[in-house]
Amino acid sequence: MINMYGRLAVALLTLFAVMPGAAAVKEIEALFRPDSANPQNNEFINQTPSEGFCLQLPHVCKPEGLFSLIAPIVFSASKPIQPFHTDPRQGGMAKVPSHWQKIEVTHESGDRTTLEIRIAGIGHESGVRTSIFDLVEGQAGKDIWKAWQLLWTGGSWVNAPAPCTGVGRYTAGEWGYNSFWRVPVNGGVCSKQARFEIPDFFYRYFVFGYELRTPNPLTMKSGQYQGSVEYSVGPGKDFDMGDLMFPEDNLLQLNFTLVVEHMLKVEIPPGGNKVELIPEGGWQAWLNQGRKPTRLFRDQTFNIWTSSQFKMQMTCEFTLGDVCGLEEPGGRIVPLQVAVTLPTGLTSAGGQPVVRQPLRVSGVGTELFQPGIYVDRKPGVLHFDIKQADVERMLSGEAATYRGNVTVVWDSEVG
Repeated sequence: MINMYGRLAVALLTLFAVMPGAAAVKEIEALFRPDSANPQNNEFINQTPSEGFCLQLPHVCKPEGLFSLIAPIVFSASKPIQPFHTDPRQGGMAKVPSHWQKIEVTHESGDRTTLEIRIAGIGHESGVRTSIFDLVEGQAGKDIWKAWQLLWTGGSWVNAPAPCTGVGRYTAGEWGYNSFWRVPVNGGVCSKQARFEIPDFFYRYFVFGYELRTPNPLTMKSGQYQGSVEYSVGPGKDFDMGDLMFPEDNLLQLNFTLVVEHMLKVEIPPGGNKVELIPEGGWQAWLNQGRKPTRLFRDQTFNIWTSSQFKMQMTCEFTLGDVCGLEEPGGRIVPLQVAVTLPTGLTSAGGQPVVRQPLRVSGVGTELFQPGIYVDRKPGVLHFDIKQADVERMLSGEAATYRGNVTVVWDSEVG
């Protein structure tokens, strides 16, 4: 019967040190779960709800794979912004880590892989502690949009300075303005020049847009992978808003969690756990014509769902060397050859199709199979075979029934 189944030194000196503020922390989680409705889509899905820009305008962000979060860090200008300043660092500006950066994430078992992130946009909830109409010296009347347009050269903040690009959307009031700039890869500094003196300029917070490149989940283990990255915040730092704008916190920490929920399921058709080995064409050729069979065999199909790497193992009721055996009541045992063919989309460790790969008690040769796609209920075959020489031995004695239990295991615990 076949069962499928150092040391720390402290010195007191006549100096002073500015202690860093507590880091602002944001969590980003992405999930991979196989989807039978879309088996070709083998990617992580970002589960982190967007905040700010992409929450308000998801139809703008989604086609670009852009997400946004709010960093609750207040910036305040150390002195008034001067009109028509020639140094871009003395006005309204932003420079963010817009390059692709690798982040290592670690599985609970110790396995490691990497994801990539880049900051792809920046937005500010900017404010003034004096009415915008007072700042532009009454030149805008009571037209808020015109007032903010007049405050900066090149138009208001909705008109993004190169190399940044605008999104055409903003909100504005007498005391504040909110808009968003896209930032290209390795974008550099984007700056606005003031047309009027701006005292007490500040940012209530900033919104950062980000893009993710996640690893191939089909090569990863089920469970959680975690990692983090810290960005410095302030003049000359990763998130740099110029020389006048100083943050209350000088660190932004992003924590990443990648959750992998693999599928590995095998289905044997009803009755498929009882395998009868017969000659090709059945027993009639021998019974009617005396023609001895050259082999006894049976191909047993199974269906498999898998998005994970796996190995196959075999245990036996009767063992002959590295294969299973079948025994008759008199005690004679003959070897049973077992092999497996896997459906398209599954390959060996070397990347080759799996066709009649022998199963061994030792597990040699079946230590790793890997999916190139999510395999969704595709048929495979277990091949059971008694070779000619062993069939002749079976037929040389008295009639008997040979039997034995073989257990075939598909195991997702690889390595």
